[in-house]
Formats: sequence, C-alpha cells, structure tokens
Amino acid sequence: MKVVLSAPVKAALSKGKPVVALESTIIAHGMPYPQNFEMAQKVESIVRANGAVPATIAVIDGKLRAGLTAKELELFAKNGPSIMKVSTRDLPFVVAKGLTGATTVASTMRLAAMAGIAVFATGGMGGAHRGAELNFDISADITEFAESNVAVVTAGAKAILDLGLTLEALETRGVPVVGFGTDDFPAFYSRVSGFKVPLRCDTPKDVAALMKAKWAMKLKGGMVVANPIPAAAEIPAAEIAPTIDKSIAEAKRQNVAGKALTPFLLKHLADVTGGRSLAANIALVENNAAVAAQIAKAYSQKR
Repeated sequence: MKVVLSAPVKAALSKGKPVVALESTIIAHGMPYPQNFEMAQKVESIVRANGAVPATIAVIDGKLRAGLTAKELELFAKNGPSIMKVSTRDLPFVVAKGLTGATTVASTMRLAAMAGIAVFATGGMGGAHRGAELNFDISADITEFAESNVAVVTAGAKAILDLGLTLEALETRGVPVVGFGTDDFPAFYSRVSGFKVPLRCDTPKDVAALMKAKWAMKLKGGMVVANPIPAAAEIPAAEIAPTIDKSIAEAKRQNVAGKALTPFLLKHLADVTGGRSLAANIALVENNAAVAAQIAKAYSQKR
C-alpha cells in the first residue's frame, strides 16, 4: 500500500528536493485548540521559509497521507480528542476500518520512510517511561528508530520520561543520538539534562553527511538529532522537575496509562504552569522545524 502524496510533496520528491515530515498527533493530542492549529500552520510556513516542503502525515478515511491541506489540519486540531492516536501497530487497523487517525512519532517515521522522506521534525520523542525497568513501558518510537531510515529532529525525549533508560534503549538498538550543537542530551523544556550525547554535529551539512554515510553502509534505521529548545523559551530542569513529578503522581492517582498518559501529562503541566510549558512546547517545535528543513536541504544537495 502506498502513501498518498499531496501535489507539492509529490513534485518535490520526484525532483529530489527537500521535504520535511511532520506528525499529526502533536496537533490532535499534544495541544489545545486553537493553539494547535496555529502551531501546525506556523510550523509548515517555517519549513517553507527554510527551503523545504512540509509533509504533515496522517491517516484520513483509511488512506495513508503525506501532505495535508489547511482544512485537513484544522480537522485534526478541532477534533483531536475524538481522533484515534495511531502508532505503528495501529496502522493496519485504521486502514482496514477506513478510519481517521493522528500519527505518532513511530508511525510518522514509518510512513515517511514509505514515502521516501528522510527528515522528520517533531517536538519530543517518546522513550522509556519512569519505572520501565520493571514494567517495560517503552514507547514504540524506540523500536521504530531501529526500523525506519529517517532522521528525526527532536528536543530530546519528553521530560516526563526516564532519559537515562531512553538513551540506553537507543544504544542497544544501534541508533545514533546526535547532539545538534550540544554535548548534552536536551530534556524537552530544558536545554540540559545531565546526560551526555555520544555524538555531536554542529551544522546541517554535518548531519546530512552522517545520514548519507549511515545509509550508504546499509545500516538500517534512523537517527536522533537532539536539538535543544531556544534559550529564551527554556524552563530549566531544576524548575520544571518538581512540577513533572506532581503531574506523574496525579496520573497514577487517576490510573491514567498507555496512550492517554502523555497527553494527560502535557495538559496537566500546561495547567499547572499557567501555559508556560505550552509556550515552550510551541517554541521548540518551531525551532526543530527550521533545523529539520535546513538538514533536509543539505541532504538533498548531497544526494
């Protein structure tokens, strides 16, 4: 089954021009309306301003899609809670049932790879949840990094996770974790986590060269391009950590788990911080979109 490409995405890929994949779960489940719709439009405009074509990925009426219209973006923004959150395992189900679904990091990677898109910009990737060494609660994002040949620009892993275990899980699967202009693995809202990245690249050309070398060696899978949140939008780890702990405790109290956990925690954090965490989330997504477009442009030139 093929991914249905929008006209701009199809034209760009056919000519070898840069394209950046974008996920739809961040629209449907990551932010409230109308901020999510404004963010989606702004991120696409940032990708274009940096010389690439945006390809927001989703499933609509059972069709795998790369490249959405403004009307379709708004559909996901307005109807988020009622739209299924779709990871890689769920793709056959929504296709078979003719359903509409918002793609996670994992499923966006898979569909981007199927479509021939090599670069993907997101907010924060999933990983090993706290306590994963006991309950094995590890996001499918980790597995997908070992499967799909896509470079993902992310502000590290979501700060609600166990970052040490997340890095260990990536290492076990042979996934390169590259600090973009940093030696420290960023923690979503915070530029510094205390965990070092094993690799570092300082320019889009450096990342593009690494992508080319990896896949030329037939080494399967993607890579993490860890791009810190802009300093002006950062919430330092020491400041946000107690709030995250309280949000996790509240999730446990309400028995929130599985797919519902991350959206619950992000909303709870936004409420507790008076919207500051939401503003930080938007800032880091926009920053990642710009960097991803620059990397996609450099990679298209190397190809």
